[in-house]
Amino acid sequence: MAHIQRINGKYQARFRGPDRKEHAKRFARKVDAEKWLAEQETEKHRGTWIDPRHGLTLFADWVDEWRATTAALRPSTRARDESYLRTHILPAFGSAPVGAIEHMAVRRWIAEMTAAGKAPATVQKAHQIMSKVMASAVDARLIAASPCLKVKLPRIEREEMRFLSPDEIARLAGTIHPMYRALVLLGAYSGLRIGEMAGLKRARVDQLRRRVDVAEIVTEVQGHLVWGQPKTRAGRRQVPLPGPIMDELTGHLERWAGPELVFTAPEGGPLRVNAWRRRQWAPAVAAADLAPLRVHDLRHTAVALWIATGSRELEVSRRAGHTSTSFTQDRYGHLFPSAEDDFAERLARLVAPMPELADVLPIRAAEG
Repeated sequence: MAHIQRINGKYQARFRGPDRKEHAKRFARKVDAEKWLAEQETEKHRGTWIDPRHGLTLFADWVDEWRATTAALRPSTRARDESYLRTHILPAFGSAPVGAIEHMAVRRWIAEMTAAGKAPATVQKAHQIMSKVMASAVDARLIAASPCLKVKLPRIEREEMRFLSPDEIARLAGTIHPMYRALVLLGAYSGLRIGEMAGLKRARVDQLRRRVDVAEIVTEVQGHLVWGQPKTRAGRRQVPLPGPIMDELTGHLERWAGPELVFTAPEGGPLRVNAWRRRQWAPAVAAADLAPLRVHDLRHTAVALWIATGSRELEVSRRAGHTSTSFTQDRYGHLFPSAEDDFAERLARLVAPMPELADVLPIRAAEG
C-alpha cells in the first residue's frame, strides 16, 4: 500500500513494487511525492515499472556486461566499436550511473564532439554505438527509455567520388610493380573490394567462363589477419570479367600468384593491405600523378564504367554486392541516365520520318 510520511521536514513516499519489496523516495514538497507515487502505480498497472535501483549500475560496468553478451560481430567491427568506446564514449559517461544519463547529457556530448572538430561520420558512429548500449539497458529493464533517442546529429556531407578513366587505369597499372598490375586492373573493372582481392583464391578464378567467385575476404585487425566470408549474403557473388582483364589475370596466375592465393605479399604469404598500401600503392599513385587516390576508388571506378556501358541499377547492385538497389541509387544514382533522358530517347524512336520540305510558299494573310 502506498503512503507518504513526513520525516525531518521531508516527505517520504513509500510503495510496494511488483518485486514485493518496498521502495521509498524523499521529496521537499508533498505534491511531488504524490506525483511520484501516482507515476509508480501507473507503471505497475501498465507492466512498465522498473526498479530504480537497477539504474544505479555504472555505465562502465554495464558496457562490460553488454560487451560480454554481444555476439555475431565481425572481428573488425568489434575492434572498431572498442576503439570508439575507449576514445569517445567511456571518458564521457563511464563513471555515471546508467539511470542518471539524461537526454540533454547526450545532446551536450554530441555538441562537444562537434565543436572539437570531430568529423560528422565519427560523431554519428559514436552515437550509434552509445545508442546500442543504452537500448540494451532498456531491454534489460535497467532504464525505461534510451536517452539517445531523437538526438540531432551533424550531417555527413557526401564527398564527391573519384573515378578513373580507362587511360588513367592503364597508367596506374603500368606504374605499380608488375606483381600488382593485375590487382589494379581487377579492382577497376570487377569492383572487388581490397579485402576480397586479398582473400581471392586460385580456385575461385574461372578462366573458361571469365569470372571470379567472391567467397572469402581477409582483413587486418590490430595486426592480425582475420579470414571470413563476405559481410552480407549479397557480397557472396560471381563477377564477370572482360576478356582483356581475364587475360591479365591469367598471366598473373602463371607468374606471380601463390600456390593458393591469387595476390600475395612480396615475400609470399597473405597480402597485408596496410603495409601494401603504404609500400606499393601510394608510390605508384604518386608516380602516375593520380594522387590523392584510395584503393577503394578502384571500386567506384568499376561501378561508373558499368553504368557507362548501359548496366541498369539491379545489374550494378548484384555485381557490386550491394544489399539493395536503394543503396546503389543513393551512391551512384547521379551517374545513371535520368528518366527524362530515357523518355526523350524512347519517344524519338516513335517519331515517323518526315517528308522532305517542298519549296516554301509564303503564307497568305487572312482576308479581313
